[in-house]
Amino acid sequence: MKDIGLGNLYWKEVIKVLRNIIPVYDKVNSAISLGKDNQFRKEGIRKSVFPGDHVLDAGSGYGNMSKLVLDFVSENVTINFYDPIPEMLGKIKNKFKNYNNSYFLCSGIFEKIPYRSNTFDAVLCGYSIRDSIALNDSFAEIHRVLKKNGRLLIVDLGKPDNFLARYLVSFYLKYFLVIMAFLAAGREGLPFRTLYGTFLRWPRNKELNDLLLKKFSKVEFNKKLLGGAIIVIAYK
Repeated sequence: MKDIGLGNLYWKEVIKVLRNIIPVYDKVNSAISLGKDNQFRKEGIRKSVFPGDHVLDAGSGYGNMSKLVLDFVSENVTINFYDPIPEMLGKIKNKFKNYNNSYFLCSGIFEKIPYRSNTFDAVLCGYSIRDSIALNDSFAEIHRVLKKNGRLLIVDLGKPDNFLARYLVSFYLKYFLVIMAFLAAGREGLPFRTLYGTFLRWPRNKELNDLLLKKFSKVEFNKKLLGGAIIVIAYK
C-alpha cells in the first residue's frame, strides 16, 4: 500500500506553523470551519466517550476535545493529553484548573505512542490525525493502545469522493480559507494556508474508510458540508 501522510519533511513544516499560530488557533479554526468545529466535536464525543472512560486525546493541542468531554459528557474520565508540541501542552494546566478529573501530559507523535497495549477506552483525534507522518502507522498504534471494543473518534476535514464536491472544498481551502483566516486574526492567521497542503495529502473519504477497516472491526462514517467535514468512529 502506498504511503499516506505528510512525510517527515512536510510534517516538520506543519508543526512549525502550528507552534507559531498558538495564540490565534481557536479564533481562526472557528472562522474557517464556518463556526461548526465545536458542533462536530460534540456530536462525535457524545457517541464515543462515556463516564468512567480512560481517554487518550491524541494531537490534543491544549485540550479543546477533552474540555467538551468534561462539559458535555462527564468529569468522571481520566485524560491523557498527547501532542508533539510541548508549548501546546503547557497551556493545559490553566485551562483545566477548575475541573475535578485526573489528567496526564505527554509529548510525542502518532506513529510511536508511548503507552501499553489495551490501555484506553477511547482515542480522540480532533483536527489532528490528518497531520500524521504516516497514517497507516498511526492507525496501527491507536488500535494497539485501545482496549477491546474501544473507540477511535476522528473529527476533521473530509475529502469528498464526488469530483464536484471535492473541487468546491479544495477551492475553498486554497483561496477562501486565507481570506477567512486574515479577517479573523490579521497577518497571524495567514500561516493557516498550510492546511491546504495537508488536505492534498489526506485520503478521500472512501479511502479513509477502507484504510480504517483494515484495522478496526466497524467504522461509522458521518459526512458534513458536502463531505468536506467528517465525524468518524472506528471500533476495535
